Parts: sequence; C-alpha cells; structure tokens
Amino acid sequence: MATTLTPVEADKILADHFAPWVQDLGLTVVETGERHAVLRLPWSDRLARDGGGLSGQAMMAAADTATVIAVASALGGFAPMTTVQLSTTFQRAARDTDLLVTARLTKLGRRLAFAEIALTTPEAPDDPVAHATTVYAFPG
Repeated sequence: MATTLTPVEADKILADHFAPWVQDLGLTVVETGERHAVLRLPWSDRLARDGGGLSGQAMMAAADTATVIAVASALGGFAPMTTVQLSTTFQRAARDTDLLVTARLTKLGRRLAFAEIALTTPEAPDDPVAHATTVYAFPG
C-alpha cells in the first residue's frame, strides 16, 4: 500500500501542480489520510459575491482541489488525473469565515476515483455550507 502524504507534502503538490488562480484561493492542507484530505479555504473579500457570501465558484474550485489532494494522499503522491464530474449543492451562505473542505474517497479504482466533499465552517462542522461529489479519471 502507498504511503499517505503529509500535509507539508500535499501543500507542495498545491504549489507545483495547480494553476496560479487556484493558488490565489489561499488553500492550505490541514490533514491528510489514507482516503481523505482536509483543506482550509480562507475567507477573503475577493472571493465574496454581492451580499457578502462566499462565491460558489470558489467553493467548487476548493472541492475539486481537495479531491485531487485526497487522491494523491491515497496514492502516496501526485498522479495525472482529470475531473469527469463535479456536482455541488449549496446549503447555506458562508460569510466572514474560513471553510474546511473535507474530501473523502468513496471508491478508488485503477481508472476512476469517486469522492464526497463536505464544506463546513470551523464554528459549525455539522452544519454544511455545501456538499459536492466528484468523479476523476486517470489517463492511460
């Protein structure tokens, strides 16, 4: 079995493999495990939409990125992959608060990976801001 990544190694993947605009989100890796990763999306007025809520685009990008880190953690390192499906349900507004983005792999196959992602605030971890599901394909 592959060795799980450390958060420091996962942060390096963020720096080395993601587009500058994704890096501009300020995501940091809080935790990694055999089949999961937790990233922090820091609050920023730049990511807010009219009305002060965190934009859905920023949350979707964070969910997508957290899945890549969860897959990389499960594999023990970065591998080329592509998003096949990303579906997000927004459940409540997030204002003036960071989000924790927890991606958990539900299946990791040779060609596809499936994940569920919960976006929550540190103050209310049991009251999701958004929920997403993703499917990733490995080229080959």
